[in-house]
Amino acid sequence: MKIAPSILSGDFAYLGDAVKQAQEGGADYIHIDVMDGHFVPNITIGPQSVAAIKKYTSLPLDVHLMIENPDFYAERFIKAGADILTIHVEAALHLHRSIQNIKKHNILCGVSLNPATAIESLEYVIPDIDLILIMTVNPGFGGQEFIPQMIEKIKKTKTIIDNSNKKIILEVDGGVNAENIGRIAHAGADICVAGASVFTTGDVKKAIADLKKQSVFS
Repeated sequence: MKIAPSILSGDFAYLGDAVKQAQEGGADYIHIDVMDGHFVPNITIGPQSVAAIKKYTSLPLDVHLMIENPDFYAERFIKAGADILTIHVEAALHLHRSIQNIKKHNILCGVSLNPATAIESLEYVIPDIDLILIMTVNPGFGGQEFIPQMIEKIKKTKTIIDNSNKKIILEVDGGVNAENIGRIAHAGADICVAGASVFTTGDVKKAIADLKKQSVFS
């Protein structure tokens, strides 16, 4: 299991330090949640912050746009240093066009689905995407509890990916912790985003190690 610590749960006064702690602690990606106060009821950071974070890590920046009108902002986040840019199917009016506009910049393009959105909504863009992000909480805030029925959605998504014969990364975001990561891994996830379970423990390295250890299943 790859772990992508979400800086949403880091200390915003010392984000550079949080990013360095995550990298030194064994993280595989740095997950950056971008919220606009419209698509979700919270406001976080913009392209300038992403560019600043880029200076503190050699890990890939996994930028998750939880915003309205992602087409208008996508290129700004790409120029700021995003290695993976994920947009929401619910926010993209012309999803296929949005995906193509991201991929022309030679970075990975992901598409995210809210808990109530059916995976079938991606049926006709599967050939074009590199990553599917399953939200296992309703987006907008960190520290929420994992929605149990999302395990079946992860399994279903994994089956669709396997049947597509494409190398699509399956990422899970929301309420991930050492108690449920084994079930999430068993369901088929490749990457888990973890915020509170990494940055609020007091020991980032141990938290990441525990998540990876608990993700191993027989």
